[in-house]
Amino acid sequence: MTRRFLFVLGSARAEGNSELLARRAAEQLPPDAEQQWLDLSEHPVPDFEDLRHDSDHVRPTEGNHALLLDATLAATDIVIVTPLYWYSVSAQTKRYLDYWSGWLRTPGLDFKATLAGRTLWGVTALAHREEVVADPLIGTLHNSAAYMGMRFGGVLLGNGSKPGDVLNDTEALTRAKTFFSQEAPPARFLYEE
Repeated sequence: MTRRFLFVLGSARAEGNSELLARRAAEQLPPDAEQQWLDLSEHPVPDFEDLRHDSDHVRPTEGNHALLLDATLAATDIVIVTPLYWYSVSAQTKRYLDYWSGWLRTPGLDFKATLAGRTLWGVTALAHREEVVADPLIGTLHNSAAYMGMRFGGVLLGNGSKPGDVLNDTEALTRAKTFFSQEAPPARFLYEE
C-alpha cells in the first residue's frame, strides 16, 4: 500500500524551524511515498463551533474546511508540524484538531473508523534546551492518536528560535534521517498501558 503523508503546517511563520526540520525528515521518505503539504496559515478555517448537541453536521464540499477534511481522510500518515507555543501546539494546529470533533459527528464519514490504524506524527521546534518542556504538546498528539485508535510515531524535536536555527541542531537533523522509518506502535492512553 502506498503511503500518503499529510504534513499539516501550523506555524505563524513561513518556513519556520519546525517546517525546516519536517522537510529534512521528509527527504528520507521512499520515492513512492506521496506527500501533501498544507499550511494552515494559507488555508485558514474559522474558529471551531461545537454543535454536536445542537444540529446535524454536514460534510463540507468546498473551501478550506473541505480541503483539510479530504486531505486528512486520504492520508495514511498525518504529520502535525507546529512550533512549541506556550508548551503546546499552535492556535492554528489546535483549531485543526478541534475540527476533528465535528468530523467525528458528520454522517457518512466514519471519521474515527477511517483514521483508526493510521499513524499520527509530530515535528516541533522549541526554544529551550530541556526537551521535557514539550511534554504537553507530545501528550496532546499522543492522546489524540489514542482516542482515534491510531498509531503514534512520536514527535521529532529540534531546537531553534530565530529562523533557520534548527539547522544548527545536529542531533535533531540526525534523528530526522530515520524518524519516519521507525515502527509506530498503536497509541494507548497512559492508564491503558
